[in-house]
Amino acid sequence: MIMRVIKASELGSFLYCQRAWWYQLRGEPSANQGAMVSGTQRHQIHAWRVKLVPVLIVIAVLLALIAIVVILVRK
Repeated sequence: MIMRVIKASELGSFLYCQRAWWYQLRGEPSANQGAMVSGTQRHQIHAWRVKLVPVLIVIAVLLALIAIVVILVRK
């Protein structure tokens, strides 16, 4: 007997609302598609911002180094 894999998001759905989980399992479309689309967009924006952090850190370090060099050259 092959057991299917249970995803963490599926557990979350089940714990939040067992009926919604059952509908989702059966492939029924959600009644709140607008909220789901909005949530997906917010997650995408957050992911983009998280990916931007290392770039901003590099820029900050470079600016700090430039500031140190400028201070040392002026002395």
